[in-house]
Amino acid sequence: QVHLVESGGGLVQAGGSLRLSCAASGTIFSITTMGWYRQAEGKQRELVARLISGGSPLYADSVKGRFTISRDNAKNTVYLQMNSLKPEDTAVYYCNAKEVVTTKWYPEVWGQGTLVTVSS
Repeated sequence: QVHLVESGGGLVQAGGSLRLSCAASGTIFSITTMGWYRQAEGKQRELVARLISGGSPLYADSVKGRFTISRDNAKNTVYLQMNSLKPEDTAVYYCNAKEVVTTKWYPEVWGQGTLVTVSS
């Protein structure tokens, strides 16, 4: 079974930075896409950024120029560096992995979520 373990959330003042990490556990052969979604209170879950293996990153317009996604394929880990944080970035951030190949194939796996709170 595959698990995504997130870390790095917390409370930060507006203008500050946080770095989220998400490590996939298990005997993993490949993961096609890793990314981050977020869900603010009362709102739908939305894509923040995603990175296809060997491809270019995709960012939501609201985070372009402030957030950077990166992957370490050897560690099956994805990172989200968040700079110039705004109160509207406050949300639970979820790690997502698509097309995960172990001894089985998983179309999609979600992490448990990590809370990011940005104070004004």
